[in-house]
Amino acid sequence: MKTNKIPKIMSEFIGEHHVLAMATIQGDMSFSCSLFYSFIEEEECFIFASDEETEHMQNIMQNPDVSAAIHFETKEIEHIKGIQVKGMVEKAEARHEHLYLKEYPYAADVKNKSMWKLKITELKYTDNNLGFGQKEIWKY
Repeated sequence: MKTNKIPKIMSEFIGEHHVLAMATIQGDMSFSCSLFYSFIEEEECFIFASDEETEHMQNIMQNPDVSAAIHFETKEIEHIKGIQVKGMVEKAEARHEHLYLKEYPYAADVKNKSMWKLKITELKYTDNNLGFGQKEIWKY
């Protein structure tokens, strides 16, 4: 049984948001996109929907290693907080689509979408409310 669970402060922050910015790479070219996500804490993953023809998915087909970020938007330095993610993307299972559509029912009408799973390998959480530059790191 795995005992290295994602810290509660990180899980709560992820649960308070719904969009992540994901970066992919192909060769020496990078690309980023924004995605709605469902977070499955017990599986340490994000589920998202995307068309296989998009640039980010074409990149992932060649290199499934990605990075992502979720952040609280503010101009006040003492309130800056966010999470940086490293992981690998793979095809999601049918049960994941059900969870995603429960959260985003309008996605059922999106044509050419496929469901994907970003399996988290590392998280870095920053919260200036806890002290300037205060960071916590979690690795799978």
